[in-house]
Amino acid sequence: MADLTFESPITKSYPAGSGDLTLSDISHTAKVLVRADVDSPAAQTLAVGFGSLRTEGETIVSGSRPDEWMILGTAEGVASIAGSLDTNGHVSVIDWTHGRAMFRLTGQAASSVLEKVCSLDFSDNMTPDGAVVSASVAKVSCDLARNDVSGSPSYLVLCDRSFGQYIFDTIVDAGTEFTISANA
Repeated sequence: MADLTFESPITKSYPAGSGDLTLSDISHTAKVLVRADVDSPAAQTLAVGFGSLRTEGETIVSGSRPDEWMILGTAEGVASIAGSLDTNGHVSVIDWTHGRAMFRLTGQAASSVLEKVCSLDFSDNMTPDGAVVSASVAKVSCDLARNDVSGSPSYLVLCDRSFGQYIFDTIVDAGTEFTISANA
């Protein structure tokens, strides 16, 4: 059996910043992709629409695309929700933990940083807490979810693992003027 020890896609070290803006590599977070018809029992169990998210304890259920959801969190939390799905019919449940990189960008300047590398408007009225979007970040297709932490704007950025180092470096570079602190 193969060794399934998680290895981060981020291989560099970064100097600490001095501001409140942080970028953290949380790629080790469990990630499960679910595809199902929006009217299916699986979709009803997930209970979140396209473009939004909900939390269940420390687990996030994200409506990332029409008929597509991501479940993110601890291995136990993700397995609990994924295991409760009725998979009859056209339903697929795929573990993406090792295939997707995931970062958390938190701080008052987080939206300004993302706007430097993405053409979306990250203002509160366009992407409020709980919003989920897909967009090109530095020309890489990414999923972004606003999931504020202790009242501070916070975004989850997910991309294919092979682009992880590039996207992390791009966000660090965009956050330099805001004295970003990167934790790989």
